[in-house]
Amino acid sequence: MATTAPAAADQPAPARLTRSPWHLLRQAAGSPPELARKALDFGLTLGRWADARALDARLARLHALGAIDQAPSRVQLVVGSLDMLRFWITPASADYYAQKGIDFTFHQILRVLDDPRSMIDPVGFFSDRDTIIGHLLQVVHANPCYDLQLLEAYERGLEELESQTAAMIAGTHPRARSIGAIVEDPDYHARLLAYVRAFRKDRDALAPVRENVAGNEAFHALERTFGTLPAAMRYFCRLPKTPWAAARHLVTVRAFPLDLAEPAPPSGPAAG
Repeated sequence: MATTAPAAADQPAPARLTRSPWHLLRQAAGSPPELARKALDFGLTLGRWADARALDARLARLHALGAIDQAPSRVQLVVGSLDMLRFWITPASADYYAQKGIDFTFHQILRVLDDPRSMIDPVGFFSDRDTIIGHLLQVVHANPCYDLQLLEAYERGLEELESQTAAMIAGTHPRARSIGAIVEDPDYHARLLAYVRAFRKDRDALAPVRENVAGNEAFHALERTFGTLPAAMRYFCRLPKTPWAAARHLVTVRAFPLDLAEPAPPSGPAAG
């Protein structure tokens, strides 16, 4: 990698682990004008769900870049988003915060107060560039590769992510105070910055997978399927295409369907 993350011992304890809940709530929410701006931004992001042309353009851009093999249908996009949320994002996050001794529900409240936009778009197709970057800075990702690949569809997406991550580390980012009320890992932004710089040089750079995912075999198929944008979209495209079949899938499929998972890479003598 281009950089190495400093040891956690070199970093001060984050506010998320040292301040009172009321202080964290105020810190994440910000001032009344900031709350008003967040409400407006939330409405704009919600409105993008109805902008079919913008979604088609985003998917076409990702396909042209080679980031996805095939674009899912609207029905597959909705069902895939819900599957990603219920089988991957929520369980892996709940497991991680339980290991950290952090109340998962309270953590989500802080995230909503900091930026409600990031909570309504699990796939990132309806968010603008800075919302995706803010989400990356706000959440210790199980695997940030998906989001970096998504940012390639935006002008200066990766460059801006690198700049804003460096600003978070320096304490000069405009949202440094509110994000500081959420991120519990003092080493996270340094790891993210190192990965962004490595990714910009080599798209196959090794992603920093979160420890609870890397160390838990139960999450491996999920991380392999949803951890990268191409694999996630391949999963989406395997899902039902009609509304009736999609509704039946959501009602009857209660656990991650391993038959639809991204296949494991072939093992051989070179793998070890």
